[in-house]
Amino acid sequence: MRKLDFYFDFMSPFAYLAFQKLPEIVQDHGISVVLHPVDLPRLKVLAGNTGPANVSIPIKIAYLREDLDRWALRYGVPLAFPASLKTAQANAAAARVIETVSAEQSQRFVKLVWDEIWGRGGDPEDPGIIERASAEIGADPAPLLNFARSGDAATKLESLTQQASEAGVFGAPTMVLGDKMWWGNDRLDFLAEALKSGV
Repeated sequence: MRKLDFYFDFMSPFAYLAFQKLPEIVQDHGISVVLHPVDLPRLKVLAGNTGPANVSIPIKIAYLREDLDRWALRYGVPLAFPASLKTAQANAAAARVIETVSAEQSQRFVKLVWDEIWGRGGDPEDPGIIERASAEIGADPAPLLNFARSGDAATKLESLTQQASEAGVFGAPTMVLGDKMWWGNDRLDFLAEALKSGV
């Protein structure tokens, strides 16, 4: 089975949206999705993208909110802006889950966390999100939360972000299959077309 690498940060609403459709796109092509959490602001810096964040540009964030609503309506999924974009702990927890459970459980965990953050507008720093997602996949939340709050978690996320940068990734969501890359939720159609053409 071929592997498609999916790079994400829970702070990205476009990564949330892409994740809703990606399993459906790859399911008939013998492809498994490999999850890669990253620190998106750090990834941008590594790529030389040091411009202001979208949330600090009122005219741009106003447009993005409308655009995100359009995508959510098209996909038939809920979308609510979270209480904050402080996703380091959630990203680190996902990294540990991916290392310790099956791919199916990892994807379930990530979906549950995203459903709370962007589906219901939860606070990414709320430990209850990790606790509930852990319980759903049958994992013990206590060691996972302890790791997510540790210095080891920060080191792990930095390492994953560096690896992503070295692989040519500069934003999220990014999908990589072999030597082909697609960046952004709005590139899923191109990915689907490529798969249908036998890429």
